[in-house]
Amino acid sequence: MKTNLQHSIEPVSRKKPWYKRLSAQKQLLWMSIPILIYKIIFSYVPLTGWLMAFQNYKPNKGILGSEWVGFDQFIFLFKDANFIRDIRNTLGMSVINLVLGFVTAIFFAILLNEIKNLPCKKIIQNISYLPHFLSWVIVASMVSSVLSTENGIINEILMFIGIIDKPIAFLSVPKYFWGIVGAANVWKEMGWNTIIYLAAMSAIDPALYEAASVDGAGRFRKILHITLPSIKSTFIILLIMNLGHILEAGFEIQYLLGNGLVVDYSETIDIFTLKYGIQMNNYSLGTAAGIFKSLVSVILVFSANKIAAKMGEEQLM
Repeated sequence: MKTNLQHSIEPVSRKKPWYKRLSAQKQLLWMSIPILIYKIIFSYVPLTGWLMAFQNYKPNKGILGSEWVGFDQFIFLFKDANFIRDIRNTLGMSVINLVLGFVTAIFFAILLNEIKNLPCKKIIQNISYLPHFLSWVIVASMVSSVLSTENGIINEILMFIGIIDKPIAFLSVPKYFWGIVGAANVWKEMGWNTIIYLAAMSAIDPALYEAASVDGAGRFRKILHITLPSIKSTFIILLIMNLGHILEAGFEIQYLLGNGLVVDYSETIDIFTLKYGIQMNNYSLGTAAGIFKSLVSVILVFSANKIAAKMGEEQLM
C-alpha cells in the first residue's frame, strides 16, 4: 500500500484520465490537424489502391469492376525467376549501401569532429554535403565518364601504375556493378549522413574529454571510450530506421547505369515493377510487388525495434 508521501510525489499527469491530458495540450492538437489531414489524404487514402493486387485490374473498369483473382499475382511473383533474382540484387546492393553508409559516415564524422580549426572544418563539411544535392542523372553521367574506357580517370590511373594493360569496361562486367553502385552512394551521401552524428558528438560533455586527458588518454582512446559509446544510441535508432528501407536499394542509379550485359545484377524490385508492371500495363503485378516491399519493411522495423528493446538499447517506440 502506498503511503501518503508516495501519493503526494506521484506525477499529477498519471492521476488524470487520458482525455483530460489531451485537453491540456489542445493548442498542439489544433496545430497538428493540418499535418494529420495531409497524411490521411496523401498517405492513407491511396492505400485503397492496394486492392488492385488482388484483382486482374483493368483501368477502364476500375477497382469496382475488375475481376478478383485473390493471391494469384503474389503466387506469380514468387514463381517468377526474374523477381527472385531482383530480390537478391536489391538485398545485395541494400546491404552494401547500408554497411558502407554507416561505416563511412561515422568515420568521416569522427574525423571532422577532431578538426579544431573551425573555418577549415566548415569548408570541408560544405564540400562533403554538396554531392547530396546532385541529381542521380548527373551522378550517373559522372560515374560513366570516370569509368569510361576512353580517357576514364580510373582506367588511366590503373594503367599508369601498371595494374592493368588495357582499359576495362567496368559497366559491362556484372561482378563490378554492386561495388560501383555502393561507391557512388558513398560519394553522394557520406557528407550528408554525417550531420546527425556530428550533432550527437556536439552534445558530448567536454568534461569527459578533459578527464580522459588528465588520465593520459590520447585521441584514439578518447574516440574509442568516449565518442563512439556516446553516439551508440544514435547509431541504433538510425540502424532500425534504415532496416525499413532494406528493399529500397534505389532505382535511378541502377536504371541509368544498367544495360543488357549486367541486367542479372542491376535490376531491382523497383525496376521490375516499372518494366513488368507499369510498362506492360499489369498494374496488379506492380502493386503486389509494392505490397511485398512494404510488408517486409514493416516486419524488419518492428523486429529490430523489439530486439533493441530486449538488449536494453534505444528504440523507436
